[in-house]
Amino acid sequence: MKRTMIAAVASLSLLLGGCATTIRSDVTTFHQWPAQIADKSYAFDAPAPQDNTLELQNYQNLVRDQLTRLGFHEAPQSPSLKVGVRFVTVDVPTQVIYPSFAPFYPYSARFGYGGLRRRYWGGGWYNPFYDPFWGPVPRYDVEEEHRYHRQVQISITSATDNKRLFDVTVRNVSKTMSTPKVMPALVQSAFEGFPGPNGGARVIELKQEPRKG
Repeated sequence: MKRTMIAAVASLSLLLGGCATTIRSDVTTFHQWPAQIADKSYAFDAPAPQDNTLELQNYQNLVRDQLTRLGFHEAPQSPSLKVGVRFVTVDVPTQVIYPSFAPFYPYSARFGYGGLRRRYWGGGWYNPFYDPFWGPVPRYDVEEEHRYHRQVQISITSATDNKRLFDVTVRNVSKTMSTPKVMPALVQSAFEGFPGPNGGARVIELKQEPRKG
């Protein structure tokens, strides 16, 4: 009994622990970043009222964490820099066709079970020379899968003359429906090797550990 309980607890721990997920992003950066910048204070651009959602504020917090890591500090009253954050998620459903090898012998009311007319289910055609004793009717299963195309754009502009200093675009395609689940990795990818190559496109892969509990 005790051994069974220990095995059950171990299995539950493995289930809850899970495995790290690799998130792949295409990152494109353009910048005119100065070699030396004395004032690293910044403030976020004020979005339009309809865009100022709690979701956007949550992603701004992710950007705030990355900027703090790089030595920037927030100063809403008199910033030297302005930071803009935009994101979009598009659900792209796709029909995927899988071959099905399960035997299936449809009954034909016109010719009877031994008749020659056998529908090719899923394909819309029939084989008049098909004999059920030769083999199963080939079939295809059609399933709908969703691909979520995400794009995050982050910009840094001089607050004094509105000169654009840094633009980064992060693109990601995955089957994960939840945008908040993958957004931390996308924002981190945006600041990898800051400011990054000017006019360069990179592929960045980050491992995201599963949440505990």
